[in-house]
Amino acid sequence: MGDNKQQTKRIFINDVDRYSSKHIAKFLASCVVTSEDEEEAEALASPEGEPAFHVVGTVPPSSKGEKWDFLREKYESPSSDELLQHLLECDVVVYNISESATQQQVEEATWVLTALHNEMPSFKSQKLFILVSTVMTWAMTKPQNPDEADVLVSEEQFIRRRPHPAFRNHHSLEKLVLKLAKGKKSKLAGYVVASGLQYGKGEDLFHYFFKVSWLMEFPKVPIFGQGTNYIPTIHVSDLGGVIQNIIQLKPRPKYIVAIDNSRNTLEDIVQMISHVLGPEEIQKLPPQEAIAMKAFKPEELECLGINLRLETFIINDFFNLSWTSEAGMVENMYNIVQEYKDTWQLLPIRILLLGPPAVGKTTLAGKLCHHYRLHHIKLKEVLEEKIAQLKEIVNGPNPENISQEIMTAAQTQLGNIHKSMKENQGRLVDRLLCEIVEEKLNSKPCKNQGFVLDGFPKTYEQAKLIFSDVNVDEDAGKEDLALMSKAPAYKQAITPEYVFALDASDDFLTRRVQGLPENVAEKMRYTQDEFVPRLTKHRQLSGAEETVCDYFDQIEVHPLHIEVRTDDPEYTDIMKMITRVVGPPKNYGLSPEEQEEQDRKKEEERRQKQSAEAAERKRRNEAVLAEMAAQYEDWQKNLSEVKRQESEQLEVQALPLRNYLMKYVMPSLTEAMVKCCKIKPEDPVDFLAECLLRQEE
Repeated sequence: MGDNKQQTKRIFINDVDRYSSKHIAKFLASCVVTSEDEEEAEALASPEGEPAFHVVGTVPPSSKGEKWDFLREKYESPSSDELLQHLLECDVVVYNISESATQQQVEEATWVLTALHNEMPSFKSQKLFILVSTVMTWAMTKPQNPDEADVLVSEEQFIRRRPHPAFRNHHSLEKLVLKLAKGKKSKLAGYVVASGLQYGKGEDLFHYFFKVSWLMEFPKVPIFGQGTNYIPTIHVSDLGGVIQNIIQLKPRPKYIVAIDNSRNTLEDIVQMISHVLGPEEIQKLPPQEAIAMKAFKPEELECLGINLRLETFIINDFFNLSWTSEAGMVENMYNIVQEYKDTWQLLPIRILLLGPPAVGKTTLAGKLCHHYRLHHIKLKEVLEEKIAQLKEIVNGPNPENISQEIMTAAQTQLGNIHKSMKENQGRLVDRLLCEIVEEKLNSKPCKNQGFVLDGFPKTYEQAKLIFSDVNVDEDAGKEDLALMSKAPAYKQAITPEYVFALDASDDFLTRRVQGLPENVAEKMRYTQDEFVPRLTKHRQLSGAEETVCDYFDQIEVHPLHIEVRTDDPEYTDIMKMITRVVGPPKNYGLSPEEQEEQDRKKEEERRQKQSAEAAERKRRNEAVLAEMAAQYEDWQKNLSEVKRQESEQLEVQALPLRNYLMKYVMPSLTEAMVKCCKIKPEDPVDFLAECLLRQEE
């Protein structure tokens, strides 16, 4: 364990929030310690064993929601002194300037290199400085023999390299690295990695082509310019492998071109993206259209416009790379597309809605398609679209552009459709109908984003025709057949993951239909003559020995039965129930324009809510004030009444005392006072007292 700790190197990587640096950091963090034995070296990126590297790096302060579990430490916007201190604690400093033509990153990397060079005397052991640059510093390089056809520019000619005008600062920094960090005894060893345009793990520069292909935004994926230029590329994981080899091997060559072994043009790459992920066709547009469409920034277009065929030998001859994509993008496109989907979590959502007529399947399907950005599969529309497509092939204006094989197949299928409809009163037999539906579900849009099947299939047999993938061999034994019957195989790429069976009472459905305007009822085939037979037919199919729900139960995609009881046109409760089961959307979400419109609506709703709350507060305050005024008025009335009652009570209480005084006191007192007034004594009070005493005797 102690030896492993000594081998564990501390690696600094700048701007780990960026595409390239993030995946380089993740790759290095996944490496483990192994011996120098050649066999064990193959297990270098195995998840087993002690980590070979402790990766640290800078991240922006606004990235608190991000997960940086692959980083041993993260530094949010450190000052220059703080950054230098962190760098001095590391064995390896990887500075990545390959993703941007801006001056800021180059200036920062230049400062870091100079600061480390100045601190070199204090180093206890040798440190590595690895500059991850870009092949754009080779963009204007010409072969030594330009007159010869198919001449490659050799990696050995790095002294002759000529940069694209926008990448001259990168070129100057490359030279500075090779100048300052050279010499066997130098405690600061420097390497320059000229990286090809990077791809993989969700994409960066090529992301636009993947996104428009996945979204099927255009009938043809746009390519800006002629696309005949050769683009040096490398998978971002392989770039991490190159850096890992430099750290562990410390090769003699200090300048290393990191590209895969492909010789692909831009057209080759975009055509393959479109073939695997999109509409399978491309359209060449003028480069200025890319700016108008906001597809690329000018500096990104400059990178995509590079025309360079490089010949490398260092990573092939000296390095022990476990390649992710040695042959390049075109050869590995299926794996790269899967990486792209996994990274962005672009998972199709497949839903089937079942139920009687008028229960609300179509309305609910439309709402689910809007919420999850899925494709609404209506049987009638799918059939009409297919017939129109076949007629376009058979009767189109340019039959010479269509192969004989495709023409014959279209004619045969169209003939079978017409024959079936003629023999079955305008209806297709299940076999042909299910073939058309299956073809629709296998289309790129449905496979990329997903779909909502609206009320079809209706029977067990129809579901089996579309989704079953059981190819029973005639020689299969009884045990095999029994196993298949217990767990039937199905086509996972097109089979619904979620089945919702809506239902309602016949009375409820009848009342709903009767409440529709006549023109709407006719359009939706809900007139009395049509609705009742359709409802009866549905009830018969639901009571069959084997139903469509039984089929999905057998393949363990268990339907969720939902009873519709209220006439809510928004299906609020049912939408909540279904979205709770299905989960959040698994796609890109809204476009910038749609996001802006949604934000505008939310802001308007917020303001309306605030206005309503303010009006409600005002109403409540006015009500409280009115109630307080009424209470005060009642209190005043009550107070007056209390005072009146107290006065009356005092009068009542005072009445017996007055009577007593008038009867027993006032006569004697009056007589004595009369005498006093006649005599007018000097001391009237004493006189009155004597008079009263005499009267009492």
